[in-house]
Amino acid sequence: MQVEQLIQTITLAAIPILFAITLHEAAHGYVARHFGDMTAYQQGRISLNPLRHIDPVGTVLFPLLTLWLGGILFGWAKPVPVNFGALRRPKQDMLWVAIAGPASNLFMALGWAFLYKMATLFSGNYFSEPLMGMAEWGIRINVVLMVLNMLPLPPLDGGRVAVSMLPHRQAYQLAKIEPYGMFILIFLAITPVLSLVLSPLVNLAFKLISLLFGI
Repeated sequence: MQVEQLIQTITLAAIPILFAITLHEAAHGYVARHFGDMTAYQQGRISLNPLRHIDPVGTVLFPLLTLWLGGILFGWAKPVPVNFGALRRPKQDMLWVAIAGPASNLFMALGWAFLYKMATLFSGNYFSEPLMGMAEWGIRINVVLMVLNMLPLPPLDGGRVAVSMLPHRQAYQLAKIEPYGMFILIFLAITPVLSLVLSPLVNLAFKLISLLFGI
């Protein structure tokens, strides 16, 4: 990607990225507090302030790198601290805390799709084209984050969902992967494997949203 194109992409993608990571992490904290864990609340992480959630490497460096190289946009934010032992029903409530993040990305993707549709109704307006470009990035970023986070690999949300739903013995075995999960994910991201796994699911989500909104 050329420098000029990269700058234009960053301009359009910056706001959707900040919304995507902020609401994703805040959603985990809100749901954890609802089910009895006050850890995130006490640490001030249930916040819509993006600065509380930005990770210099995961939120800035890796997305820029993947944008530059092409392929699946990849990155992460500082995870909201959750003490699953403080939840009223730790194993069961873990599912709702985990799924809150991807669910927020789904709602944001739908919101950006609605905004894109509204912008098309005013095509030719000075603001319609940049708004459509930003909305397109909003859909893309949130769909990728939703699909990525639902992979059944701890500490991703999908891994936590799997731990919550599996029988105790299998859940314990899967949970032991968590200290190495991020290293596994980064390795997959720098090889074609992650893109090969995510692309069909991401494309399916795009098609469903396009059909829903007629865009």
